[in-house]
Amino acid sequence: MTIKFAENLKLLRQSKKMTQSQLAELLGIDQRTVSAYEKGLCEPSLATLAKICEIFDESFDNILT
Repeated sequence: MTIKFAENLKLLRQSKKMTQSQLAELLGIDQRTVSAYEKGLCEPSLATLAKICEIFDESFDNILT
């Protein structure tokens, strides 16, 4: 999951012209955590993943694969 999710998250965020800090604020997490997600260093909790899907209007499948 990590590599594809990391790539997809970065592409989605950039397509919306959103900074890591802006996304972090919407998710209620630190910008460094968003950076770690995009680098594939860690994965979000299920609750955070659900928020990411909601923010980008994407399904779990589209974000994870």
